Amino acid sequence: MTENGVFYYGQYKIDYEVVRKEATYKEKIKKPESDKLIAKKTKPRKVVIKVHPDQRVVVTAPIDAIDEMIHDAMMKRARWIWQNLQDFAKRKDHVLPKRYVSGETQFYLGRRYVLKVIADAKTSDKINSTVKLSRGKLYVELSQSDSELDAEKRAVLVKSLIDEWYKNKFRSISRERLEALIYKASWVKNSPSVKLMTMKKQWGSCSAKGNLILNPHLVKAPKECIDYVILHELCHIAEHNHSEHFWRLLTQVMPNWKEVKARLDEMAELYLNE
Repeated sequence: MTENGVFYYGQYKIDYEVVRKEATYKEKIKKPESDKLIAKKTKPRKVVIKVHPDQRVVVTAPIDAIDEMIHDAMMKRARWIWQNLQDFAKRKDHVLPKRYVSGETQFYLGRRYVLKVIADAKTSDKINSTVKLSRGKLYVELSQSDSELDAEKRAVLVKSLIDEWYKNKFRSISRERLEALIYKASWVKNSPSVKLMTMKKQWGSCSAKGNLILNPHLVKAPKECIDYVILHELCHIAEHNHSEHFWRLLTQVMPNWKEVKARLDEMAELYLNE
């Protein structure tokens, strides 16, 4: 279970999550007087603090660490935490809300595409508005009736068309990637179902029944990042918490997951920007 805490840096209130890390058996040693191998139990020795790009502060602490120990660690690094929060907030401020007009950037499988909204006489005979990817551009071709909408309503329409296009693409891609990766998750007996749900701060989750919920915005990221999220959630079928066992399992199925996660975190504001 995740715990929550709070501390103040000057006038700033900073919330944080606490994840307890259990002791693990990391190696086996042989006692001189015996031929038996004895598992050596090692405990996490320190409090680890991480500030995420979405401005979450997460603390990993030994399972037996008292609250005062965690709070003291937070206060010692208070300035560093505050500075990182400020840096991530500034980076987020530079990501302007989209207006869904020609010239803006859209992402698909890790690549940037220029949006081109076509609403002119050449498309006046179209019955339905369409979205298609071609030659480095994402085209939204509007029907005659949609072309006559005012700028505000047209932007809402273009956004809805692009969102639906992303979802349709991700339905097939997520299923394709799940089928390609499921063999790695030997603990999963039946292929889980996949549900798409737009989320502002999460890429995915796993239900109590072992089914996956994925954010359709993930289709904007490279396939390796999609694989990371799917494998992450498959690991949750075996281990629901972010325990030491969970991280070992994830490393087993994706040894470079930290690097892939870092790439996804770095682009998160852009991928999630609407």
